Amino acid sequence: MLRRAKWLLPLLPLLLLGLAYADRDPDSIGNWRSASRAPVGLAPDPAVTPEGVVQVYAARAVRWRGYFGVHTWIAAKPANAPAFTVYEVTGFRVRRGGRAVTISQRVPDGRWFGSAPDLLADVRGPGVDPLIERIEHAVATYPYDNTYRIWPGPNSNTFTAFVLRHVPELRVDLPAHAVGKDYLGTRVFARSPSGTGGQVNLFGVLGLVAAIEEGVELNLLGLTFGVDPNDLALKLPLVGTLGFGAPVTASTLY
Repeated sequence: MLRRAKWLLPLLPLLLLGLAYADRDPDSIGNWRSASRAPVGLAPDPAVTPEGVVQVYAARAVRWRGYFGVHTWIAAKPANAPAFTVYEVTGFRVRRGGRAVTISQRVPDGRWFGSAPDLLADVRGPGVDPLIERIEHAVATYPYDNTYRIWPGPNSNTFTAFVLRHVPELRVDLPAHAVGKDYLGTRVFARSPSGTGGQVNLFGVLGLVAAIEEGVELNLLGLTFGVDPNDLALKLPLVGTLGFGAPVTASTLY
């Protein structure tokens, strides 16, 4: 028994780091029914932002799942639109016989049941509206709309990665603890989620990513280990990315 457990020992420090990191926000894993969904000030006000905007977010998942990973979503607002549209996948709808994909006009930068989101991408201005059209097409063709599995996928991160592969101009590097981002179903080869490289993966449990944005990532049992030379960053399960990357700010395509 002890011999079989030895392989878990190297993962113990990572688990402790993940627990400590998730616990930085007391509301993030508390009573999810009463947890805050308030905005955190990362999304522009559509009333004073006529240009098109696409943003990508990640926040610690609900309850105990937040110790291990994040939930990701995409928010888009075409030019002169009065509100954002949020695209994401949630598991509880599937368990109730519904569809996994949710399209709503909820607050784009709202807390995810108490957990404050991080901004992964913010692209605005000319050329964004055609990207939004491709996002909408990708959402409509998501192949796992009736399926949801926390591990190894398909889940919310599988969905976000699928959509991002259709809009490589965003160059989004999903965090290492976005469990499920590398799930490809029966496919083995694909473009990396950022669109700046490629990946090979077997059912979300064993794979490799090599890309400009992601760096080099090893997927082992759904956990991501890697290095990102661009940001001088180390990628670890449970924790995410540890490095010197600059905070995400609004940018344009041209």
